[in-house]
Amino acid sequence: MDRVKQKARDLLDSNKVQVVIGYEEGTDGTARPVFIMDSKNIDKLIFNDRCYHNLAVYLTKVEVEKIGRVAVEASLNTLKGIVKLASEGQFVFEDIDILGVNRNGELYEFASLDEVIDYIDQHPVEYSPEEISLLRKIESMTREERWEYWQEEFSRCIRCYACRAACPNCYCDACIVDINQPQWISPTPDALGNLEWHIIRAMHLAGRCVNCGACAKACPVDIPLNILNLKLAEEISKNFGISEEFLLTNYPLAIYDPNDKENFIK
Repeated sequence: MDRVKQKARDLLDSNKVQVVIGYEEGTDGTARPVFIMDSKNIDKLIFNDRCYHNLAVYLTKVEVEKIGRVAVEASLNTLKGIVKLASEGQFVFEDIDILGVNRNGELYEFASLDEVIDYIDQHPVEYSPEEISLLRKIESMTREERWEYWQEEFSRCIRCYACRAACPNCYCDACIVDINQPQWISPTPDALGNLEWHIIRAMHLAGRCVNCGACAKACPVDIPLNILNLKLAEEISKNFGISEEFLLTNYPLAIYDPNDKENFIK
């Protein structure tokens, strides 16, 4: 982490950036996001297995934009979020500074978005045995069993929207669940409202989710939302022939191809 800290310190001291977003020690052995605007506080920066928050989520916040130019301590998952947001025009890649960091706390710097994508391609997502086991278990269920499984999972939702707050791709100024004229989705944590919320969020992330798992980790009742998004990614790959996780253009659900298979439409 020494090179990461020194680079962050240099950026602040030279006034090239006005804030460094990274991780610091939290309470009870946790890690939490930190916003550093004074280089004297750079030693707060850490990186370890507890640093799972996708810091790309802050790059679209108006409050952060008002501070000035940003440098972000970017894990692999944060890098994926940055690529997706840049490809969707949420910011210009050259307007931020990336302090790429690997599992060993080593610094990686990138001169272009293509370099970031190359790095991501060389480090594919590693899902835990538990995640793969749960995915295959759900796949082996009948349609009725899967329906019952997700109904039960969603019934525990308290509608805190921690999943939305943790996700870099949930950046709409006005979320559909917050619109009350008309009221599209019930705001109360009931069976129908919960189902509508989670299904529509999954639909909005289909073909866009970077599979960082931040939503599931943020959920206070441990709903495996990442498994739902992972399965959608597999289905898109199978039905649309799109295997690349990070496309700068031509998202699979945003284009028409006359060669698309249609046999799955029933």
